[in-house]
Amino acid sequence: MTSPLLEVHELTRRFGGVTAVDRVTFGVRPQEIVAIIGPNGAGKTTLFNLITGFLAPTSGEVRYRGERITGLPSEKIAALGIVRTFQHLVVFGEMTVAENVMVGCHRWTRTGLLHAALALPAARREDGEVARAAREVLALVGLAARADDLARDLPVGQQRLLELARALAARPTVLLLDEPTAGLSAGETRHLLEVIRRLREQGTTLVIIEHNMDVVMEGADRVVVLDYGEKIAEGPPAEIQRNPRVIAAYLGEDTETLGGLVPAEPGAAP
Repeated sequence: MTSPLLEVHELTRRFGGVTAVDRVTFGVRPQEIVAIIGPNGAGKTTLFNLITGFLAPTSGEVRYRGERITGLPSEKIAALGIVRTFQHLVVFGEMTVAENVMVGCHRWTRTGLLHAALALPAARREDGEVARAAREVLALVGLAARADDLARDLPVGQQRLLELARALAARPTVLLLDEPTAGLSAGETRHLLEVIRRLREQGTTLVIIEHNMDVVMEGADRVVVLDYGEKIAEGPPAEIQRNPRVIAAYLGEDTETLGGLVPAEPGAAP
């Protein structure tokens, strides 16, 4: 079996007397799509913050390509190729859609401010490469027609796609998406699933926090379930769907939120 690209081992984070993430362990193999699910307050976003260096763990470690990255600042973790989006939208409203995506290209650009200020040939070539890369990513997520519009003029669903495009512009090896379908229409969600599959085919590894159970069941190779910061289950979507402990953890959630997670009662109408 292929060795994990990203490993989380006994990861724990406490805030005073509250344990937000409790000894969570799992691995993500190259080109795998892993979904992180759980009720509200289960510790999912805190887990992302620990993996990406926005928070320091109380104990435990994160390893990337076999090397410990725990304690590295978030920008160095991103420079390694571990890139994330956020649960709450972060877009630059006064910049164009294309300019927002260009911001994400800084991870792989090589020329500095001095080269750009002097308009040296290397800087001009790189500017052209960045512009082309931004347009390609926007085409991938379906926003090519909005490239020259101000980001603030996009509806919320398209702003979510813009944030994804900016993350993709960084050319990540591992992409962590925090609720990527929030605010998307059914058609945009379907398109996003297609984008995710295409990214995997192109070599990207994905870890996704998601509340839309249809997306999880259809798009993930494996599912990790958190409840009160603890990992309570891990496995293929079909197995997780039938797990009694997972179903019990979700019983307090809205039935519509649960989607296809809870099996229908025997004899119930389809």
